[in-house]
Amino acid sequence: MSQARKALNKNAKRGANGNNGGATRSSQARASVKTYRNYIGGEWVASAGQETFENKNPANTRDIVGRFPLSTEEDVARAVDAAAEASRGWRLTPAPRRAEILFRLGEILIRRKEQYAQEMTREMGKVLKETGGDVQEAIDCTYFTAGEGRRLHGYTSPAEMPDKFAMCVRQPVGLCGLIAPWNFPMAIPSWKLIPALVCGNTVVLKPAEDTPLSSLNLVEACEEAGVPKGVVNLVTGFGEAGAAITNHKDVRLISFTGSTETGRIVASACADRNAICSLEMGGKNVIIVHEDAEVDLAVEGAVWGAFGTSGQRCTASSRLVVHKKVYKQFTKKLVERARELRIGDGSDPQTEMGPVINADAVHKIMGYIEVGQREDHAKLQCGGNRLTTGEYAHGYFIEPTVFTDVAPDMRIAQEEIFGPVTAVIPFDTLDEAIEIANGVRYGLSASVYTKDVNLAFHAMNELYTGIVYINSPTIGAEVHLPFGGTKATGNGHREAGTQVLDIFSEWKSVYVDYSSKLQRAQIDSVEPQ
Repeated sequence: MSQARKALNKNAKRGANGNNGGATRSSQARASVKTYRNYIGGEWVASAGQETFENKNPANTRDIVGRFPLSTEEDVARAVDAAAEASRGWRLTPAPRRAEILFRLGEILIRRKEQYAQEMTREMGKVLKETGGDVQEAIDCTYFTAGEGRRLHGYTSPAEMPDKFAMCVRQPVGLCGLIAPWNFPMAIPSWKLIPALVCGNTVVLKPAEDTPLSSLNLVEACEEAGVPKGVVNLVTGFGEAGAAITNHKDVRLISFTGSTETGRIVASACADRNAICSLEMGGKNVIIVHEDAEVDLAVEGAVWGAFGTSGQRCTASSRLVVHKKVYKQFTKKLVERARELRIGDGSDPQTEMGPVINADAVHKIMGYIEVGQREDHAKLQCGGNRLTTGEYAHGYFIEPTVFTDVAPDMRIAQEEIFGPVTAVIPFDTLDEAIEIANGVRYGLSASVYTKDVNLAFHAMNELYTGIVYINSPTIGAEVHLPFGGTKATGNGHREAGTQVLDIFSEWKSVYVDYSSKLQRAQIDSVEPQ
């Protein structure tokens, strides 16, 4: 078994037992539970093996959202064949025409925003306001990127020789495999899908096994908008399907969002067959609170950044580096606010923080909380417990957790926890805070709270991250700016903005010589007249 398959199959093993994970295999039909299908070549079809898995509500695991196809290599091969067959027709469709279809897609998403948000909350747990924002981000991405259908700009350039014209244009990459995570189950697939389509590529999309419905909703909307058969294909399932996409010889590009460890293996598999690979991976993000910061604002930003989506964001504010002069004031208010957060089912409008995604996540997060409690000097100020009684009995709920007096080299300050846990670290000078901020393996997002514009610009210049915020938390990226990070966060590509076009298109340089003679560039010199 290849390394890519082993890595992507971890999720399949996790879900094999009904007590271990959000998605579980099921061979027994439940009459009250809807069964969904893959989308291949413009048709909704069952998996080749006829097997399904269950998608469970992490707030209440007795609630089965649906049964989805347990796709295999055969299903992926069929999807790739369909995408390959549709490739020429879609590539030759003028980009403005492709964009018109995507604008229609945006209109469908607007009409169904509330429905999609409710279904997303049910399958992945975050509160309705956040799932509404997730769908809105897909809407924003669709409208912004569709606009590039009339702006897939190349450029002209003066040629070295007389009577010669030089220019460059974009061309599609070809067939793209899109592997998406569960924490933004419509927004992140849209970041990949929409630019791939506007550039003229065909795709095979595999959503995370914990959140297949949101991606299915997006693909269903594409079908209704008029995307031609075979241009967009959806296969659901576990690691076997993801590995099959990654290793397929005809898939020219893999766009992957997930863990750094799995991303490296995906990159290695792509390198073996010379495929293009775009990786968006982990983060260990920092909020720096300077002594002149507006403390109440910084506390609200920290609460939102650390505990929004139950801390399950690659941009989550998992480190709070606070000046010693405001340290006590800040931590006191932070702990008070964390204790006040209403935890519960995300479908309840009163809920401020929902569950984490599955049992494996609970195990990992609680393990890090234990690590933090064993660290010298670190103090558990609030939280630290899994909630298991009453309304929490059948869900994956963990209290908002704050550690204080954390040293920068502690594991809870270095490793990505991906849960509602944040570490407060004191500092004396801004340069010390910047050193702490940069002193992790990741480089995704950083934030500074200060009223001093000089300090703000100094920090903006010195922080080695892909994103920097001033006086707001480390979450909240907008679709018209590039998204991505440095170091172990990715491999240098950027999603969103116009920069994403460089992932899903390739440059072609064109030279037109109308001199009617052989001109040898760099050899035949042209003297000034």
